[in-house]
Amino acid sequence: MTLTEVMDRNAADIAFIAGNGINRFPNNPRAISWDDLLLRLWKRFAPDRFTRVPQGVTLTEFYDLLDIANSNKPGIPYAIQKEAARLLSGWSFLPHHTAFMRKAQQLNAPVLTTNFDLVLPSAIGLQPFHTSTDHFTDFYPWTTYYGNRQLDYPTQGFGTWYINGCVRYPRSIRLGLSHYMGSVEKARTFLHKGGERRLFGGKAPEDWLGARTWLHIVFHRSLCIFGLGLEENEVFLRWLLIERAKYFKKFPARKKKGWYIAPRLEKPDERALGKIQFLKGMGFELIEANRYEDIYDMPWH
Repeated sequence: MTLTEVMDRNAADIAFIAGNGINRFPNNPRAISWDDLLLRLWKRFAPDRFTRVPQGVTLTEFYDLLDIANSNKPGIPYAIQKEAARLLSGWSFLPHHTAFMRKAQQLNAPVLTTNFDLVLPSAIGLQPFHTSTDHFTDFYPWTTYYGNRQLDYPTQGFGTWYINGCVRYPRSIRLGLSHYMGSVEKARTFLHKGGERRLFGGKAPEDWLGARTWLHIVFHRSLCIFGLGLEENEVFLRWLLIERAKYFKKFPARKKKGWYIAPRLEKPDERALGKIQFLKGMGFELIEANRYEDIYDMPWH
């Protein structure tokens, strides 16, 4: 099966999760990898400490090391997040960004992204909306999306949602393991607390505490993931996929599909094979592409 076939056969139920791969294609010189971003932050706030990410330290832990190195300086954690937002702002979209977003809009499909920048919504001139402003916090703006119309629920139609925060709200940017654990704690409240109104309480899908947040998409739409390495340091998203699989086990009638789109590996190493086993255990089908164009360009036209 190809990515195009996945969309054709599941047009009424699909949602996308897009990672930084869409920004880095095709060898975009302005795009910044996660590693590069962290090293630039180290250079700005703790120069002469690191010129590369050390072995044995995950990228999320590498950010926390920077946070700890500046813990005696008031206001620095927010300053680091503001600098990350600055570094990621001002990027211009490319034709394949526009093609992807127009295709998602045509399908009326929600778009989730782990990126922080506003490249995707800017590609087709989307505006910010909120499904709810109750208890809004710029730490976790999970009811905020970019779209072209007001939605009551995130699964109701097309819009762009930010899993790990966005540059519009610098304090929302999740870069460290401590940040991810904060996101897990907040999500767990929606999933497992609140009596009958918790997700696992089993009431109607629209009647739970997180129904107006982007979490609703993760648990109530079929997910197509691309441009995302989804390595072990993606603690928050991988945990959500685990909870999603548990949810479908408990409520099999609500089960949704999943696809992970990735370049074909001629000789996958043990780490890659382990990730494939993880994804299969989460109910995802691996769709391999022969070329990057088959992921980021051709399917959207």
